[in-house]
Amino acid sequence: MDLGRLGMVGHSFGGATALQFCHDDSRCRAAVDLDGIPFGSVVREGLNKPCMFVLSDHSREMSEPSSQQVLGEIEAIYRRLPQERLYVVIHDANHFSFSDQILLNSQILIYLLQRSRRFGSLEGERGLSISAEYVHTFFDVALNGASATSLTSLPTKYPEVQVNP
Repeated sequence: MDLGRLGMVGHSFGGATALQFCHDDSRCRAAVDLDGIPFGSVVREGLNKPCMFVLSDHSREMSEPSSQQVLGEIEAIYRRLPQERLYVVIHDANHFSFSDQILLNSQILIYLLQRSRRFGSLEGERGLSISAEYVHTFFDVALNGASATSLTSLPTKYPEVQVNP
């Protein structure tokens, strides 16, 4: 293990943990939060390391005050990050689009949830492909010195991805 190029990634609670770990541990050089609600001192103090947020499409929930608060906390962290940052939203994705749960759960249940319109319609394999490529490319840029253009070219490959400034 190369502790000089340590990065943390996690989904949901794991994503929030990745942010807090990179905040607390100087060995961590970059963090990726996959649809996690941040918590802890990183919310108040921010993060001074490269970071990427990959979020599912929460537009269906934005009428709820708690969703607006979470999005506000994510955006507050993001605005204070150094320039090596990325904030992407995957349209029609849902919270499970970032894990194998989207493939392992009952496909009948997934179908019914997608029909309810409160659950994104993105195909499971597509969601996993998008998140895997973004995570790999982000860490390649942040930890291995790859060109940042490798990140900026990804939205042309994945039109369902919205990159926020």
